[in-house]
Amino acid sequence: MNSLISTPRRLVLALVAAGMLGATGAGLVTARTAHAFSFGATTASAAATDPAPAAPALVTLPDFSQITARYGAAVVNISVSGVRKVSDDDGDAPAARQRRGPQIDPDDPFAPFFRYFGVPGGQGPQSVPMRGEGSGFIVDPNGIVLTNAHVVKGADRVTVKLTDRREFQAKVLGADPKTDIAVLRIDAKNLPTVKLGDSSSLKVGQWVLAIGSPFGFENTVTAGVVSAKGRSLPDDSYVPFIQTDAAVNPGNSGGPLFNASGEVVGINSQIYSRTGGYQGVSFAIPIEVATHVQQQIVKNGKVEHARLGVTVQEVNQTFANSFKLDKPEGALVANVDEQGPAAQAGLKTGDVILKIDDQAIVSSGDLPAFIGQSQPGQKVQLEVWRGGHAETVVATLGNANDTSARVARADAGVKKGQLGLMLRPLEPGEAREAGVDHGLLIEDARGPAALAGVQGGDVLLAINGTPVKGMDQVRAAMDKSGKSVALLIERDGQRIFVPVNLG
Repeated sequence: MNSLISTPRRLVLALVAAGMLGATGAGLVTARTAHAFSFGATTASAAATDPAPAAPALVTLPDFSQITARYGAAVVNISVSGVRKVSDDDGDAPAARQRRGPQIDPDDPFAPFFRYFGVPGGQGPQSVPMRGEGSGFIVDPNGIVLTNAHVVKGADRVTVKLTDRREFQAKVLGADPKTDIAVLRIDAKNLPTVKLGDSSSLKVGQWVLAIGSPFGFENTVTAGVVSAKGRSLPDDSYVPFIQTDAAVNPGNSGGPLFNASGEVVGINSQIYSRTGGYQGVSFAIPIEVATHVQQQIVKNGKVEHARLGVTVQEVNQTFANSFKLDKPEGALVANVDEQGPAAQAGLKTGDVILKIDDQAIVSSGDLPAFIGQSQPGQKVQLEVWRGGHAETVVATLGNANDTSARVARADAGVKKGQLGLMLRPLEPGEAREAGVDHGLLIEDARGPAALAGVQGGDVLLAINGTPVKGMDQVRAAMDKSGKSVALLIERDGQRIFVPVNLG
C-alpha cells in the first residue's frame, strides 16, 4: 500500500555548549558543530583531526497535503433545517425558557413588564425552528453521499454544499439509527469521490486525518493517531468504534477519517467530552459498517439487522475466576429472551460466549457488533463456556427490528470476606411480581455482596450459573466456590451478573 504522505520534513537537533560563541557570534563554531548543522565548509585540517560526527537524529512528521488536495473536494458541508413540535414541559419550548427566567435585555424599557407579567403559557405543543450543520463525503460520482443519521434526523430540508460552492437539495434515501449512518442523493454527475479503505488493517498508533466542517468552518483538516479499536459505547452496541485523538468538534459529524494512504477508513461520529467540545477522545464508525448500511438502503430502502436475543456483559477477572476461565475474555450471557433465537438454540444464562464463527469474542461488545452486521436468517456457530468446559451451539439469527442487544453493567467494587446475604424463599405473589419461577429474596446485603452492588429487594437466581431454589443449593454452590462467585440477580425486571470477591 503506497502512502500518500509526501516527502517528510527532517528536524535536526544540535546542541551548542554555552561559551562556544565568541565576540564574532555564530561565525565561531567548531568543526563538529558545523557538521551537525551541515552549514558551510570544513577545513582540511579540521577534517583530519576531528573524527566523523555521528549521524543526527531524525524526527519524521507526516504531511497530509497530498491527501487533502486529492480528496478534499469530495468532502461536503451539510446544513439542515426543519420545524419540530415542543410542549411547555420541553426544555426548548418558549414557555419553558420563560419559567427558567427572563431572557430580556435589562436596558429594554419594557423589561419590567415582561419580567413581572411574563408570556402566557400553557398553550400546548408549539412549533420551533430547528437548524444544524454537519459533514459528509461523496462515494459515488452520480451523487451518493454518506453522513451520520443524527445529522439529518428530523430535517425537512437538507442542503449539500460542495467545495466549489455549488449547493444541492439532497434527498435522504434512508437512515439507520442503530449504526448512525444516513445515505443522501444529490442531483449531480461526475462528482469527485473518496477512495474507500479497510479499517481492519488499521493499527493503533497509525496516523489518521479528519476533514469536516467544525462549527461551520468548511473543509477543516485535523490529524491524529488511532488510539484504540473496537470500542463499545453505551447504546451503540452495533458499532465497534475506532477511537482517535484527531480533533473533532460539532459540525465534524459525518465527515471522513482517512488513513495515511488517503483511503477512508471511518466516519467521524462522536466525541467524549465534559465540556461539549473536543477533549482528545474522538470516535469513528468503521467504513465497513457504513458501506454495509449503504448497500441495503440503496437496494431496499431500509436496513435489517440480525438479532440473537441475549443480554451480555463484560467478563472481568472475578467472573473468570468464578467460571474457571483461563482469562477474562468473552461475553457473559446475563439474560436470554425466551422467544428469541438464542433460547431456541439452547443458550442459557451463565454461558460465556467465546467465539462466533471462529471469531474470538474478547470484549462483550464484540458479540453485538458481529451480530449487527449479519443478516436475519443467517446461521452462526457459537463456542460457549458452560459448566467448566467448552460447547458448540448453532443459532439461526432473527430480525432485530426495533430490538437491540443490550450490554449490561455491574458495579465491581468488592472486598475480601464472606458473602453477606440474608436470604429467604420467595412468596408466590413476589415470584409473580418479579416474573420468575425460582430464586431467593435478598432481604439484606452486607460485606462483599453489598460492596459489589447487591441490594436488599434483589432476587438471587443463580450462583456461578447454577440456579438456586433453596438454601441447600446456595450452600452447595458456595462450598464449590473459590475466592469469588458470580451472582445472577433480578432487579426491576432486569437480570445481571454481579461479581463478588470472597477473599
